[in-house]
Amino acid sequence: MKRIISGIQPTNKLTLGNYLGAIKQLVESQDKYEMYIFIADLHSLSTNFDAQIIYQNKLSLLVSYQALGLDVNKSVIFNQSDIAAHTALYWVLTCHITMGELSRMTQYKEKSQKHVLSNRTTSAPTGLFMYPVLMAADILLYDADFVIVGNDQKQHIELTRDVALRMNNKYGKLFKVPEPIIPKHGARIMDLVNPLIKMSKSNLNEKGTIFLLDKPQDVINKINSAKTDSLNKVKYDPQNQPGISNLLVIYSCLTNLEINGIVDKYKEQTYSIFKNDLAKIVSDFLINFQSKYEHIINDSQKLTRILEQNAKKCKAIADNKLLNIYRSIGLIK
Repeated sequence: MKRIISGIQPTNKLTLGNYLGAIKQLVESQDKYEMYIFIADLHSLSTNFDAQIIYQNKLSLLVSYQALGLDVNKSVIFNQSDIAAHTALYWVLTCHITMGELSRMTQYKEKSQKHVLSNRTTSAPTGLFMYPVLMAADILLYDADFVIVGNDQKQHIELTRDVALRMNNKYGKLFKVPEPIIPKHGARIMDLVNPLIKMSKSNLNEKGTIFLLDKPQDVINKINSAKTDSLNKVKYDPQNQPGISNLLVIYSCLTNLEINGIVDKYKEQTYSIFKNDLAKIVSDFLINFQSKYEHIINDSQKLTRILEQNAKKCKAIADNKLLNIYRSIGLIK
């Protein structure tokens, strides 16, 4: 079977954007691919993480994966930090990627703006700059065929492919060159308050973010107050009507209906009616998810056992891959 790899940071509660942008595709792919899904706890260190709750967030993420439909008997879910080979390969790749390549990463440019001080200097952590290198190590270490990502991560996959090809040309066939899988809709769910930015766990205004553990009534309020426009015409036009277009994407992803069909259904309706229907769809989805979540999270011993067993499996794969890399680049005979 072809292999897929994917990961999410345990820095905060999961959002609807996390589900629609990546996890939904993982669930739909688990019968067709070999799945390796890591909890990206090392990546979370590049953010303003909370050391007091990060471990609980990791367990919550594992529970959420299962409650959203991932079968732990089909998917290998593991902690990134349990596998030392991730950081070892990260250093090897760092020595084969240039500063120029990393400085062109759009996501770094955007996120580093949040760290600009009043005197125009930046306090962005180095890990934010080096993030794509560790991401490349995460992927190449497991010979992944495909990586499920949002549009904002596509540039990072391109860098991963570039360094894989570069090292293959220099040392022989070291890495499998991965392909990105970017969903047609849902790859980039936007903020409800500001539909020009991505819905994110780290956005300061939580009114624009739907968290999977939000109370259903709070989510209904968020959707009903979501920013749209004065046209009052349900139409998919991301350029001129980004707010209503974003809501249409959410509607489509949760119902598996084509956007054109949804637009046709509401062409004579007001935004208010459309939002009310969407709020019901989202709240029903969350009620179902949260019921499963509460059932699973009560068995903490089982959760720990899953992570321990998967760490052993991944360590064997990763250590063997790293050994072959070290041999190829001349570090060992």
